[in-house]
Amino acid sequence: MSMLAEKLLSCREERGWSLRELAEKACYDRADLHKMEQGTKLGSEYIIGKLDALYGTGDLLSTLRLLAKAEGTRDKYRAYMRLEATATVLHEYAAATIPGLLQTEAYARELIETAPRWDDGEVSQAVANSLERQGRLTTGAPPHYRGLLDESAFQRKLSDPESWRTQLSHLLHMSSRPNVRLQLVPFSAGLHDLAGGSLALLWQADGSNSAYQESSKTGDLIEEPEDVAELRLSYDLLRDSAFSPDETRSYIKRALEEI
Repeated sequence: MSMLAEKLLSCREERGWSLRELAEKACYDRADLHKMEQGTKLGSEYIIGKLDALYGTGDLLSTLRLLAKAEGTRDKYRAYMRLEATATVLHEYAAATIPGLLQTEAYARELIETAPRWDDGEVSQAVANSLERQGRLTTGAPPHYRGLLDESAFQRKLSDPESWRTQLSHLLHMSSRPNVRLQLVPFSAGLHDLAGGSLALLWQADGSNSAYQESSKTGDLIEEPEDVAELRLSYDLLRDSAFSPDETRSYIKRALEEI
């Protein structure tokens, strides 16, 4: 049970309220309040703030919610890393950056350094972890990888032109591997269901599949078959509007010539 769940339960018990009484005071579903006290439901920012007011706990519960949410994101990311390490097929889309498995060291470092909460040691460790992941595409029995690259990623260039040239050359090199297919999603594709975040779809040797969606602050591992199927459809529809692998290579070559 999380610290938030324990505190929610103790606050109610200290006041001698039943779940029914709390539900009436908070004008909220009793079953959801019970799930929050058991740690099986996080609870929205709104209801946790309302409980802070009811219990007179200042912003304590809201702070515990933020901590629980961050820990949940880390747990889901670690679970995704384990699935990625054994995947036989991996399809990926990133809305505004080069996907992590395709980044050079310079790109990974400059991107990670934009996070103000990390010190130099944490940045170096994150870069090392990113580079270690990339071995999945080039060693042993690598998965079949398809990456959809948003055109906006090519407009957000590295600050050093030579480092940017190296990144583009790396994309060309990776696209020549037999297990890698890269496709550019042009601006002309317009709005789509995956805009604003990143998505990875994974298939295991036993046929099971999962998905991982990520924004700059949060990540969510999806394993329900219906939800994964819906995300796969969104990915397939986006791929239909993407350049072919050969057209994508030509685009990258032109970008190199313009440096």
